[in-house]
Amino acid sequence: MMTLRDKLPSLERRTLLRVGAGAAVVLAVAGGGIAYWRPGVSKGRLSDSGRRIFRAVGNALLDGSLPAEAAAREAALAQWLQRLDDTIAALPKALRDELAQLLALLNTTPGRQWLTGLADDWSTASVPRIQAALQLMRVAPSQVRQQAYHALHELASASYFAAPSTWHLMGYPGPTDI
Repeated sequence: MMTLRDKLPSLERRTLLRVGAGAAVVLAVAGGGIAYWRPGVSKGRLSDSGRRIFRAVGNALLDGSLPAEAAAREAALAQWLQRLDDTIAALPKALRDELAQLLALLNTTPGRQWLTGLADDWSTASVPRIQAALQLMRVAPSQVRQQAYHALHELASASYFAAPSTWHLMGYPGPTDI
């Protein structure tokens, strides 16, 4: 004969499953709404919010490679953002859509804090704080956070070092004449 105690664990599991499913639906709808209203990529190019995020990320990731002087650093970042935009435009639509969702999530305070641990907004956070947040993502036990880090890192690095003017920083002399 089954007692109330025997039924209780399954009721708790069912309730937990319902709450979990409900939370997933709410997050999916909210996240989809955020991505729709504030996409990180729009028409194959970075949106203003996407540019702001990548500018902060690039400033932190490329810190030792960028010029130290403020005006030269700004010019290098502007050129890099243009190359990044061109790189993103060349990605398949499915990858651009995933990147748009990631940037939309990073553009929200809860999403930024959950993925990076960064409390400050991208435009006001210091380079050391963003570097610490990126490091947290890189070594996180969560594969989602690690994948987000690698997406940001690989796009930033590939777009920066695609310019012949940066090759000397890697010790690459450029292609040899044949």
